Amino acid sequence: MRALLAVLVSLVLALAVSACGSDDSDSKSSDSGGGGEKAGSEIKKNPANSGKSLTVGSKNFTEQYILGEIYVQALQAAGYKVKKDLDLGSEQIAYKALKGGQIDGYPEYTGTSLTSFFKIKTDAVPKDPDKAYQEAKAKYAKQGITALARTKFENTYKVGTTKDIQKDKLGGATKLSELKPDEVAKLKLAGFPECRQRTDCYLGLQRNYKLKPEFVSTEQTYAALDNGQAELAAVFSTDGKLTSGKYTVIEDDKGLFPPYNISFGIDTKKLKELGPDAEKVIVDVQKGLTLKNMQNLNSRVDIDKDKPAEVARLYLESEGFIKKGS
Repeated sequence: MRALLAVLVSLVLALAVSACGSDDSDSKSSDSGGGGEKAGSEIKKNPANSGKSLTVGSKNFTEQYILGEIYVQALQAAGYKVKKDLDLGSEQIAYKALKGGQIDGYPEYTGTSLTSFFKIKTDAVPKDPDKAYQEAKAKYAKQGITALARTKFENTYKVGTTKDIQKDKLGGATKLSELKPDEVAKLKLAGFPECRQRTDCYLGLQRNYKLKPEFVSTEQTYAALDNGQAELAAVFSTDGKLTSGKYTVIEDDKGLFPPYNISFGIDTKKLKELGPDAEKVIVDVQKGLTLKNMQNLNSRVDIDKDKPAEVARLYLESEGFIKKGS
């Protein structure tokens, strides 16, 4: 009997230890912002970089603040002296600041670069992300700017809706080509004002898909879905609200929306002055920036109201680029 009790006690203890270990593992996975294999290895501080400095800029919205902070903190970890100017304004202001030497580099979207700076018509932007990046890179080079390797994620236009509307009013459609023009004509699309005249937004839906919902001009597209003002909305693929589980996007299966991947543009002369570590660090820290991760990072700022600098630090820690608490 004593032998049997001993066996039972040992078994219970083993199960308890196993359960505790499992809880601890799950907790660490959750804390890391997704768990699993880390995207990179720890950035090493190089003493040779201590006398080298640069200024990193960004445009003036959540995703840009976060990206700017990620680049700044990563470069600082490598030993560079980094100043930041992370609220420049529109792409035209940011590009002017880069060309004028106010900043040395900033993250820009490939589609935006081609259409806003190099006068490529939206319809002429390559639909392949690599081709769009290579074209932007070549045009930047002529301006004395190096466009570093693009990110995996892109922040492009999407047609969004709620899962309830998708089920009840869209017949469960998951692709834009599955929507019926006659039915969509009875619905409303909420979009930012410029969407109405853009060939990669409202006009493109009419041309590529024969879809012509009534247009509702608003910056609050998700609110329009929530309050019944519209059944469809022009949203962005990395919106933090897409992590809530309430909303979904209808796939653009005909390639209406051009690629908008991030490429960090940096003054070519400055890049050479900084040495090889700068490019390596900038490109490496992008490895964990998947679409899902970027949505989560944006949601932490827009929904949870965390500071972009803190969100960036947690990203770098969770992906193994810097030590926790550094």
